[in-house]
Amino acid sequence: MPVFSRLISIILRIGEIGCAAVVAGIIGNDLAHFDDADSFPNARWIYTIVVAGISILLGIIWLIPFSESFTLWIGDLLVSFAWFAAFGILVNALNKMNCGGTFDWGHITDGGVCDRWKAVEAFSFISAILWLVSAIVGVWFTRRTRDRRPIAGDGLRTRRGFWGRRHAV
Repeated sequence: MPVFSRLISIILRIGEIGCAAVVAGIIGNDLAHFDDADSFPNARWIYTIVVAGISILLGIIWLIPFSESFTLWIGDLLVSFAWFAAFGILVNALNKMNCGGTFDWGHITDGGVCDRWKAVEAFSFISAILWLVSAIVGVWFTRRTRDRRPIAGDGLRTRRGFWGRRHAV
């Protein structure tokens, strides 16, 4: 079963890195070509690109297989919360723009500013879900393997008189 959970973890990490790369690429391109500092909410873009950069870095580091990678589920949960916050501020900014509704996906392939903004929203939401699922897999794996670890001295029969067994420390 550890092979199955490791495979799921690798697939989730690749998806997390991919979504973060798409978000960073779109926002980075928009920031590079943007001239007017007052017409768009740059702080939202900068927060989202920082979350994307942190996600790419952590995703690559945590993609390397080592024995404690499943115990990092709290980090996955925190990054998921950061992605949900990024999604929320992007939805808030989109509602103030003349781009239609958040889930109005008509004409998304036209290549306009609103279409790119909605793509960033979609990939930030997908990334948040992937990080959350990764945290759930980590909790599941940690809980599942915690019960299988032996306690020091468990099952060891000794002649120690009244107490009969060693400490479980």
